[in-house]
Amino acid sequence: MDNFIVAINAVIPMFFFIVVGLIIKYTHLMSDDDVKHFNKMLFRIFFFAMLFYTTYTMDVSQTFRPRLIIYGMVALIILYLVDFVLVCLFEKQPHRRGAMIQAIYRSNFVFMGIPMVSNLYGTEQISVTTMMIAVIVPMYNLLGVFTLELFRGGKINPASVFKNILTNPMIMGTIFGAIFLFSGIKIPHALLKPIGEISNATSMLALVVLGASFHISSTKEHMPQLISVIVSRLLIAPMLILGIAILYFNFRNIELMTLVAINCSPSAVASFTMAQQMGSDADLAGNAVVFTTAFTAITICLWIFFFKSMGYI
Repeated sequence: MDNFIVAINAVIPMFFFIVVGLIIKYTHLMSDDDVKHFNKMLFRIFFFAMLFYTTYTMDVSQTFRPRLIIYGMVALIILYLVDFVLVCLFEKQPHRRGAMIQAIYRSNFVFMGIPMVSNLYGTEQISVTTMMIAVIVPMYNLLGVFTLELFRGGKINPASVFKNILTNPMIMGTIFGAIFLFSGIKIPHALLKPIGEISNATSMLALVVLGASFHISSTKEHMPQLISVIVSRLLIAPMLILGIAILYFNFRNIELMTLVAINCSPSAVASFTMAQQMGSDADLAGNAVVFTTAFTAITICLWIFFFKSMGYI
């Protein structure tokens, strides 16, 4: 029961803020345009500040985990390749393939995974998890652009892809934080404190915006695809990746919880935006985000409960 309560306590705060976002949406306190503008501000300023702050203040000797980085990268590449092959085998419509592939391999790691780790381990250890953003997020973006361009018949411009990755606010925040950290530049406390406060507010605001962004369109025409995405994203992929991480690589505690955050989170909100902008099935991509997020209320709680009961986290 104690482990179950820990799992519930890790999940409830996330969904509380999502519900707040839903209330904002359905009481029309913010229009769709307002949400888009707020989301843009959050993405460009708040996430930049969060990544800058967590990188600048981290203890490199404690947060740099080569085994974790390598395993996370290899697991993502293998997941993507298997995902790509299976979707192409069973889905015959090209415009749906890109949306499905992205929804399965690309998780809402930043919006939901990081708050979950923070709830369990506190902000003092979250730098181990945020370190993975600099590795995982560029891979998400690179694979996403490649996939969506491939299935809409476009030409992939490597220079454009590299530019989009490098100018991503989360990547920029990490880069600038690392520059200040390793160059020994000292930021005055009077400036660092408000940056830290913005950093602390970022995850909460991101979850509120996620709730306010929900759009449920018709699901009947692509119900089989949705079921495949939900089962693959929330059950099959976590079971395989985390099982191997525990049994063969002996990951535990904050390292295992970081892998849980990456692999048990729902489909990324960014996958809907990219699908909409790049000619993929935006309705399928949007519903994948909505339904995987809804079912995550159950699956993440069960994953945390299981690993906590086994003494792994």
